[in-house]
Amino acid sequence: MAVRIRLARVGRRHAPQYRIVAMDSREARNGKPLEVLGIYSPLAESPLEAVKWDRVEYWISQGAQVSDGVRALLKKAKKPEGAEAQ
Repeated sequence: MAVRIRLARVGRRHAPQYRIVAMDSREARNGKPLEVLGIYSPLAESPLEAVKWDRVEYWISQGAQVSDGVRALLKKAKKPEGAEAQ
């Protein structure tokens, strides 16, 4: 099973929100995730919320591929110094 960390869309029409999820790469975009790793709200003042940095690192260490969009978001957000388990 190839695991990818990617975005799954939730929210209303014209008010998008996305979950950062770890899921099987063969699943549909909004299929059942293995784990929800965070929330991305592009219209909010602080768009990246509640990222579980320790779980993101775990999935990457297990060989999960990170999508281009999620990679850019995580790079822009940068892990806070004391954020082990959020």
